[in-house]
Amino acid sequence: MTPTPATATATTRPAPLSPAPPTDPGPARGRRLLRAVAVVACLPYLVLKAAWIGGSHVGIPEGSTLLDHRVAMIVANGVSLLLDSCVIVLALVLTRPWGRRVPAWSLAFPVWVATGLLAPIMAGFPLQLLARAFTGGVATASDPRRDPFLHEWVFGVVYGGFIVQGLALGALFVLYARDRWGHLWRGRTWDLPSTATGRTPRVAVAVAAVLGLFPFAVRLLWACGSAAGLGADRAADRTSDFYVLEGLYVAFLVLAVGAGVVLAFRRARVLPVAVPLATAWVCSGAVACWGGWMLLASLLGPGEPADRPTRLTVLTYAAQMTVGLLLASACAHFLVRRSAATRTRP
Repeated sequence: MTPTPATATATTRPAPLSPAPPTDPGPARGRRLLRAVAVVACLPYLVLKAAWIGGSHVGIPEGSTLLDHRVAMIVANGVSLLLDSCVIVLALVLTRPWGRRVPAWSLAFPVWVATGLLAPIMAGFPLQLLARAFTGGVATASDPRRDPFLHEWVFGVVYGGFIVQGLALGALFVLYARDRWGHLWRGRTWDLPSTATGRTPRVAVAVAAVLGLFPFAVRLLWACGSAAGLGADRAADRTSDFYVLEGLYVAFLVLAVGAGVVLAFRRARVLPVAVPLATAWVCSGAVACWGGWMLLASLLGPGEPADRPTRLTVLTYAAQMTVGLLLASACAHFLVRRSAATRTRP
């Protein structure tokens, strides 16, 4: 007997349900690996800083100037330990599902600071090693021209860890930002409407370009060998490391201002938006964060007259920090306006 539709429905077994997709797939294997690398790369630095705060002299030779100011050393090491610990927190935010719910500003600012602090180290330390290979100049305890500061191995361990942290954290942030905000830097600069920038960031970039001439000129003089504005001890301690870093700060200033001009005034119109935006992000962070860090160190440093920074040095650090902050604010304004434009687009 041919079954009726009713009996067919009653006798036919329903098809098995496909399994529900996982609600929390977690980070991909590559992101988990990058997270582990970033965390492990922090450990040598954190262990050293904790040991120094606790009174250990590991890696510090006898007679080092670091041992002359115990309280200042504890404060400086405590701040730097806290900053490097934030790398672990950022690695978790960038790889866990709950990290997608973190407000944009509360994630972007610490990543910008981390990028700014790590970028000059990642670029500068290899260049310093290259310069030493050609000139024989060093800037550590093995240099007979200066007092002992730290053992040679400390620089390799610490800066090597910083470079690995920067690479791992940078890769994680690029993947995270592409997934969450990738639509904000699509297209080329000639596609940007005038409303994507506005008057405020153009004014900020213009002021930064004018103000940046001062730290640019001073840093360039120092990179070329001038001792103008340097204290007696600082001038005597110059090695190849010093000249490499000064030249690097000049390059960061030029790139930061140039990228800001391209974005704010829509120059170099064939460039993808991501190029000037990424350049402004990295270089404004390097300019602002290292300018602020050196300004803080100069104001809270030792009180001996020979060790005190000159007024020109303090003004250079302050101007550099201000330039970086102005350019960073222009980038933030650009991202906010473009985000609003994409939300209101039909």
